[in-house]
Amino acid sequence: MGRDYLKEQKGLSIIELLIVMAISGILTSALYQTFIGVQKTCAIQEQVVDVRQNVRCTIDRMTREIRMAGYGGNILETFGSVNTYPNLINASNGVDEDFITIVMAEEVAKLGQNTPSGSNQLVLNGSNSGEIFDTDKKKYLCLNGQNNYLVQSVSGDTVTLATPLLEDHLINESVSLVKAITYKILPNTTDLVRDENTGEGGQVLAEGVEDLQLRYTLSDGTVVDSPATPSDIRIVSITVTARTKMNDPQYPGDGCRRQSLTSLAQVRNLGL
Repeated sequence: MGRDYLKEQKGLSIIELLIVMAISGILTSALYQTFIGVQKTCAIQEQVVDVRQNVRCTIDRMTREIRMAGYGGNILETFGSVNTYPNLINASNGVDEDFITIVMAEEVAKLGQNTPSGSNQLVLNGSNSGEIFDTDKKKYLCLNGQNNYLVQSVSGDTVTLATPLLEDHLINESVSLVKAITYKILPNTTDLVRDENTGEGGQVLAEGVEDLQLRYTLSDGTVVDSPATPSDIRIVSITVTARTKMNDPQYPGDGCRRQSLTSLAQVRNLGL
């Protein structure tokens, strides 16, 4: 009876143990592959969300600023050009890379005191005007969104204009810097940048941007890629296409997922 009991208590044989280990290995490998696949899918989906968000934020900013092209009164009548850009909207010539440069006034400070007509000195409200204006690439000043003057000199909070004021201006009126803002993809990169053309370089707004497409609707309704008369532009169509950094071998083509977004910007200050 004791011998039968010992027979019932015997362990697994070597063959049985090897079979169990093989099955366990197969199951573990399958679970590991599933885990890696899920992890990679999640990482790719996170990248897709990031790309979509970056494209949306970029195109929203472009749309907002393109709509403001020409804001600031008679900019070109006063300055002729801003940092060598002769038009309120400067478009690609169809040969070079797609880009757009818009000229607009952007508020950067407030008047610190009432300033009468005939004066040529402005005191800014608690700002170091030397960090905002200069006599080179940041010399284009706009008061109250309509009166434009060239900066002659800057000292502390005081800006001296090249010509006297044509009308009275009150404390806390807006003081703007007239800028030429360029949007383009840097050559040999996938970085879409915003450059204010003041010599400080461009700010990268989005990475992984493969294509920037710009089309223009003119005052007569025609749509062109490169307008011969920029002053006729009424609507700008912006399309940005970006891709994920990580590729998926199981995805068609190069394995990168792409997001493309289009927006229309009606230029408010160039006519109806």
